[in-house]
Amino acid sequence: MGAMKEFTKGLWAENPIFRIVLGMCPTLAVTTSANNGIGMGLAATFVLVGSNVMISALRNFIPKKIRIPGYIVIIATFVTVVDLAMNAYFHSLHKSLGIFIPLIVVNCIIMGRAEAYAAKNGVLYSMLDGLGMGLGFTISIVVIGMIRETLGYGTIFGTPVMGQSYIPFLLLILPPGAFILLGSMLGGMNRLEIYMAKKAGRTTTFRKEHDCASCEVFRGWFGHGEKGPEATEERG
Repeated sequence: MGAMKEFTKGLWAENPIFRIVLGMCPTLAVTTSANNGIGMGLAATFVLVGSNVMISALRNFIPKKIRIPGYIVIIATFVTVVDLAMNAYFHSLHKSLGIFIPLIVVNCIIMGRAEAYAAKNGVLYSMLDGLGMGLGFTISIVVIGMIRETLGYGTIFGTPVMGQSYIPFLLLILPPGAFILLGSMLGGMNRLEIYMAKKAGRTTTFRKEHDCASCEVFRGWFGHGEKGPEATEERG
């Protein structure tokens, strides 16, 4: 049951886009089409799973004083693999995503899971955490990409679906449209969560781990202690 919870939390309860609100740069920049969303999501998922597993396996060997540079080296290795493989086998997609593939190295989702979870838990749970968070990220940006592509271009995955008489809503493929859509979806998910909480007879409150002041990464980087107020229990 614990393993399933670690896997599924990234799909809703701790979804990196709609609940923790991380990885906003690629979310807003590359989601002009569903294909871009799939490519970016799968690339980030591969890096997330690989880095989580490697950091978890080496967590007792990496000195605390150099843990952040160590994590970056590991993450950059997996990003290089993704970048070269995508350029070789999916060149058009690689060209479309551009600089955002190398920028996975500094993606807050990747570094956040490394510092807050993989460095404190076993390999199996870290792998499940990375896979769940990666799939949550992928599904989120694919949905955003589908909406923007459908309304902005009249297509889904490059296939026309709105008919020849459809006038594209160009705002949605521009940066302001991305902000408007993301904000609307965030608000909708919050309203849905409040409704579900009321229906279940419980009160909706902000989770402490979703507050930057309580974030273990923030506290570790800026000298407020190595662990947050509710340190993650080691598993696996």
